[in-house]
Amino acid sequence: MGYIQVEKIVDVLVDPLRHSLKDRDPYVRKTAAICVAKLYMYDKVLVESEHFVSMLKDLLADPNPTVVASAVAALTEISERSDNIQLSLNHSVASKLAAALSESSEWGQTYILEALMYYVPQESSDAEMLAERISPRLQHANSAVVLTATKVMMYLMNYMSNEEYINQLCRKLAPPLVTLLASGYEVQYVALRNIQLIIQRRPEILKNDIKVFFCKYDDPICVKLGKLEIIFRLANERNVDMVLHELKEYAAEVDVDFVRKAVRAIGRLAVKIETASDKCITTLLELIQTKVNYVVQEAIIVIRDIFRKYPNQYESIISTLCENLDDLDEPEAKASMIWIIGQYADRIENADQLLEDFLYTFLEEPYEVQLALLTATVKLFVQRPTVGQELVPKVLKWATEEVDNPDLRDRGYIYWRLLSTDPAAAKAVVLSDKPAITTESDNLDPNFLDDLLLHIGSLASIYHKNPTTFISRYKHRYLTPSPALQKRPDQQHQPQQQQLQQLQPLIQQEQYQQVQSTSAQFNDWSYNAAASNARVLSTQSSNPYSMDLLQ
Repeated sequence: MGYIQVEKIVDVLVDPLRHSLKDRDPYVRKTAAICVAKLYMYDKVLVESEHFVSMLKDLLADPNPTVVASAVAALTEISERSDNIQLSLNHSVASKLAAALSESSEWGQTYILEALMYYVPQESSDAEMLAERISPRLQHANSAVVLTATKVMMYLMNYMSNEEYINQLCRKLAPPLVTLLASGYEVQYVALRNIQLIIQRRPEILKNDIKVFFCKYDDPICVKLGKLEIIFRLANERNVDMVLHELKEYAAEVDVDFVRKAVRAIGRLAVKIETASDKCITTLLELIQTKVNYVVQEAIIVIRDIFRKYPNQYESIISTLCENLDDLDEPEAKASMIWIIGQYADRIENADQLLEDFLYTFLEEPYEVQLALLTATVKLFVQRPTVGQELVPKVLKWATEEVDNPDLRDRGYIYWRLLSTDPAAAKAVVLSDKPAITTESDNLDPNFLDDLLLHIGSLASIYHKNPTTFISRYKHRYLTPSPALQKRPDQQHQPQQQQLQQLQPLIQQEQYQQVQSTSAQFNDWSYNAAASNARVLSTQSSNPYSMDLLQ
């Protein structure tokens, strides 16, 4: 009857439902608990006025674990959809729910574990005790139970002060997460997306299991890319040789997208691990020698980032890069090579000739290549005026008179005025020290990461997006303050209302980006990280969308 959402049926349903919630048969009580949740979706006022929610709370103490699981599922559903009902468990109720885990079905265990996310430990010992009682669920055969148990334990760690015990829990989490990778590809993908979040907060969990994430030849591309990201995050000075050897093998595979990501991962490793930069450069040069077009272009893109990270350290390889100019046909690769030529114009004897070759097709090139050419030409002129004096007027004229893009035109005018009024100032601007490039931008914001870790095993953890961006009327979750909540240096926990106010602009921005046309994608930071000669992050701003107009 709960499925028949008609007013007359609902009126008839109220009395039988009240009696069913107190029936002697546990199967009847279990079904009645689910019916309350269905009825709440149709008529919230009726459910609250008839005190059905209070009756559901009474069922949490039911001796039958199936009834408890159904009551928990109903209360959780109601709490997430209600503006004035919030499920909150005290230590006594949480302990009873944990005791019911071993006697519940696999989906009942999932419901109970999900409900334990509404328990806020007041003391570190409470969190430790509950985590100890939940830990056997990590050995369950059902992947949903494993992921939900992992989520609860990651949540409880925020309320623990004993680092030794936390490390012990981390060691317990590793085997079940690794076991998930022996499941079907669909489960593997979900596990990999969640592991990417987990190791950002607790990298020590899988620090010794990097080999598990090495790709197999028959893995689908989504699984390979997920493993590749985890390999990069787990790489360190001790295992970098093994990782580089593996990435080099990936660069010889047939899947173009996967090969590109593997080559880019080598460059990211050079930026991440300073002591491994020489080995990464050697590996990239070996890949360039293969003369495979897309490998060469991707290698040039990441070498440009390495030049930014370690200026004046690897100029000796520029001649090797210049030998492959004819192979460049992608805008990002062209822009990267042009940036290198402009940045080191004082050390490349024929820099003017190389730039002139690119300038033959200036008006036909994409926006990012035109912007790179404009800046590189000005750099050439301020470093070697006699060599660049013929190219600069021509490029400035094209940029200001024959190009429609307003950003390119404005930059052209600025360069023109700088060069005509104060060449020294122009040199100081275009050759100024760039912000140090790091891999920190690969990490999620700590507060946002905390939000996602509260949704492990859900779509939010797969999309890596807050649920409010794709689910309407979703009640935001947050780490509830308590005396046991541990504060990290990178995060200050705030009241719920303040968190929501700060989150709203990010949500609106994310929703805006989803409908943004592909023609505007050059505004995304991921592009600017690969074509920084177009726009560079301001050193005065922490917002990656706030950029300096000039280099």
